[in-house]
This record gives sequence, structure tokens and C-alpha cells, in this order.
Amino acid sequence: MGTVSFRHVYKAYKGEENPSVKNFHLEVGDGEFLVLVGPSGCGKSTTLRMLAGLEEITDGEIYIDDKFINYVSPKNRDIAMVFQNYALYPNLSIYENIALGLRLRKVDKHEIELKVNRVARALEIDHLLERRPNQLSGGQKQRVALGRAMVRDPKVFLMDEPLSNLDAKLRAQTRAELIRMHANLQTTTVYVTHDQVEAMTMGTRIVVMKSGEIQQVDSPQQLYDYPSNMFVASFIGTPQMNFVQGRLTREQNRFYFETKRWRLPLPSAFTSMLEASEFKKNDVVLGMRSEHIQLENECRVTEAEWVIEAKIEMKELMGSDTYLTADVSHDKLTLRAESHTDVQIGDQVRIHLRLDKAHLFSGETKQSILYSKGVNHL
Repeated sequence: MGTVSFRHVYKAYKGEENPSVKNFHLEVGDGEFLVLVGPSGCGKSTTLRMLAGLEEITDGEIYIDDKFINYVSPKNRDIAMVFQNYALYPNLSIYENIALGLRLRKVDKHEIELKVNRVARALEIDHLLERRPNQLSGGQKQRVALGRAMVRDPKVFLMDEPLSNLDAKLRAQTRAELIRMHANLQTTTVYVTHDQVEAMTMGTRIVVMKSGEIQQVDSPQQLYDYPSNMFVASFIGTPQMNFVQGRLTREQNRFYFETKRWRLPLPSAFTSMLEASEFKKNDVVLGMRSEHIQLENECRVTEAEWVIEAKIEMKELMGSDTYLTADVSHDKLTLRAESHTDVQIGDQVRIHLRLDKAHLFSGETKQSILYSKGVNHL
């Protein structure tokens, strides 16, 4: 077992006006790969360090396998932590670095040898065991750090930005190794990152944090498809979701989204949901993912009432896709086009907005108007 329970946890540093972590309440299931993601200073690393015992908890309770651990020393929490900077001992061989924790726990020498060799083979570093850390690449050092954690067979792995020092290629390779490792070991893992690509590709569930508070906890796909507020919508997904300020109007039992310069009807399926929502004001923000805005001539199916005129202001070739920034009566929208599109900067085009995939946020609270009602898009 390796369950973790945070119960209304707070962390306030002396002299701070606001707590670094506020009312963090969450259950982590046995074998889960939970990712804490958010911008710098959002409290994700502080939360991990409280779980590790490296930071005192100001208020609240933390449990591992239903054992209250607020005052348990880090070495007795049955956890293993992987840091951003590897923290390898330069005077020890790779074998000795991996084995050190077991030796300190007085594990039998033969058992240490078996465990170190097993982990080294799994991470494909068994040929490096006699080397020193300064003879290894960044990716190899990170695998040694992972091996040192894995060899202990802990109840919970804690990982704090473990890939941030690697270049793009090594980061992708090591990310794949971590996914494979978790699939094989099924050890509960709490992973901190500011990189939403890491979060989306690795996490069983993702916790999006901002200013010390949880914004949303969900599976990667649910976070992407149904963000609970504008912060989550903007943080998850590349390129960032498009936002347009406007207002809701109603005419003949149908809702419309309109700005000062353009107006489009919302899907009839939205009518009952908007009527049932607690949203009562007219000011809204329309959110659209780039893949749901296309050039009219590249759409297989288009609704004529969702097609508008635009002028192309920027073109970014990404290989498999091309991203175009379009000006729609002074509102900017990024849309996804085919990789070999012949559209150029300055062209006047017609674009199709898949409003059946649109998001609506309150202009005042920035919360999703539809999310809480469990909207299933068409």
C-alpha cells in the first residue's frame, strides 16, 4: 500500500502576508502517479516538501497509509525523493551512490548487491556502476538518482522537477523511462513540475495549483476538455486557449455570443445548460482551442452561421501543423491549419469556429459557466 492523504494542509512562512499553501485537501490512491503542476511560486514544491518532512506543516494533517506523519522524521516516512539537482556523491561510484541508503539501513550485503543490479539493469545503467558521477551525462545522472530511490522499494516516490536540468531530447527519453518505470513498479508517485507537457503525458491525475490553492484535480484529458476556470484553460494546452471578451444575448429562445463588432449564435444544446447554470450576468469570455478554429476550406463539415471573416497576421510552421494568428475585427484568434497551407500573412480568409466545442467563462469570476454542470460537448 502507498496511499497519501492531505487534510486541509496549510503552510505559512514567517513574515508572509498570505500562506504559501492554502487548504490543500486531497487523497492520493495506491499506485497513482499524481502530478502537481503550476507556475513558479504556486506552492507545489512546498506541498511536496511537507509530505517529505522537509518543511513543517503550519496547519492540517498528512497521512501515509492512514498513519499520521506530521511529526514523523523524513527517514521514517518510507518515502524516496528525487531532486532536481541529482544530489549524487562525487567521491562514490555509481554502485555506491545507489547502495548508500540500503547500507545506512543495515541491509545485508548480498541483498544490496541483488537490488542494485536489478535496478541498474531496469534503468540500463548496469554498465556504469564502476564510474563516478563526473563521468556521466546529465541523463545518466538522473537515472542514477532514480535508481537510488527505486532500490529502497518505498511506499511513495516524491519527485521535484527531476527533468528540468536536461535538454529537450534527454527530457523526452527520461520521461518515457519514468512512465515505463511506474507501469512496472506501480509505486505511488507524487511528481512536481511546471511543465504542462510532462504533466499531461505522465500523470494519472493532475493537480493544477495557483497562489497556493488547488484550482482543479482531474485526469489529463478532462483537464484539457473541461477546465474549471480560465487559469486552468490557459495553463493546460499548447498553444494557449483563445479568449475573447463579450456578452451573452438571447433572441427567440437562443443564446448568442457577441462582441462590439461581431455576433455568433451558440449551439442550441447550450440553451438548457445556460438556463440551468447559476450564471446570471451577461458579461462572458468565450474560450476556443486552436484545433476548433479552422480555415473554411479545410473543414470537412462547416456550419455557415459559425463562419466569419478574418485577416492573417502571423504564420508559425510546426511541422505536422501550421498555427495562424488571425485578426477578427481586432480580436486575435490562433487557429490550426494544415502543414502545407498556402495561406500567407496579410491574406483575407474565412474561418470556421466550432462553437459546439466552445467554453464560456464568467467575465467576473473567471469560472467556467458550464463545467460544474458536467457539460458533454457534442
